Amino acid sequence: MPYSEVIQRLVASAWVDNQPCLVGTTGPDGPNISPKGTVMLFDDDHLAFWERSKKAALENMGHDDRVVVVYSNMQAQADKVLESGVLRFYGRATLHESGPLRDAIFARLSPREQTHAGADTGIGVLVRIERAEDVRGKPLRKD
Repeated sequence: MPYSEVIQRLVASAWVDNQPCLVGTTGPDGPNISPKGTVMLFDDDHLAFWERSKKAALENMGHDDRVVVVYSNMQAQADKVLESGVLRFYGRATLHESGPLRDAIFARLSPREQTHAGADTGIGVLVRIERAEDVRGKPLRKD
């Protein structure tokens, strides 16, 4: 995988570590930023998350598939776990209300997220990463 194991682990545990990822979207009424408890590096080219709130972010992604996912953890920078405490992933989202990709995303959620109220009616979101960089613009991929 082109992202370090450290980045994969930190993003996957962001919510539990009290460092939730934020997803930025744009819609007819302007921008929206939402915390997501389920963001993961799904494969070499994609992030995924579970959309169960079905509010502004979902509406916006239906209008404009461009998203930015931000992971911020200044303590990881202070502890020299990450060079920069802010990571940004830019890409295009596809919504999966049913089918094998929805099922695959759901299967990789933590047990807490799988059993959370509304999880069973959630939507899998797959984000094709077009660019990933830290806050200084340094690419995150290990290619």
